[in-house]
Amino acid sequence: MRKASVITIIIASLALSACNTVRGLGDDLTSVADAVDEET
Repeated sequence: MRKASVITIIIASLALSACNTVRGLGDDLTSVADAVDEET
């Protein structure tokens, strides 16, 4: 039972960190697009 709990916590942590990474990547792409729009 304890092993299953640890695995669940690890998977949940990875899922949350992946969401933050994807959101950050989206923000970075948006800022790059805005910068390119300002230059053209």
